[in-house]
Amino acid sequence: MSQANIPNITPIISISVEQTVPLLLASIALEELALAHIVNAEAEKIQFALKLLEDHKDPKEAVQTTLVVNESVRRTLRDVIKKELLLEFKLENIINSFPIS
Repeated sequence: MSQANIPNITPIISISVEQTVPLLLASIALEELALAHIVNAEAEKIQFALKLLEDHKDPKEAVQTTLVVNESVRRTLRDVIKKELLLEFKLENIINSFPIS
């Protein structure tokens, strides 16, 4: 088996501090937008589960299904909260590193 042939790529990227701050802020904004979509999807998942709950003939099975969905949403939102905290730290670092005048 032969070794992978990785080309030597050395891109030259030249950006100023003035260009860096908006790029960093835009990256935070895009991540926040992605998290908003995740939260919305979880809300739709709950709405779907509640609709199924109304339509179920067996109440015991309906409650079990609802509990499973609830646990899934809880885990996902917990991960979203962790990411939100990281984004807050990132924003604080930007603000402290590049004082806005």
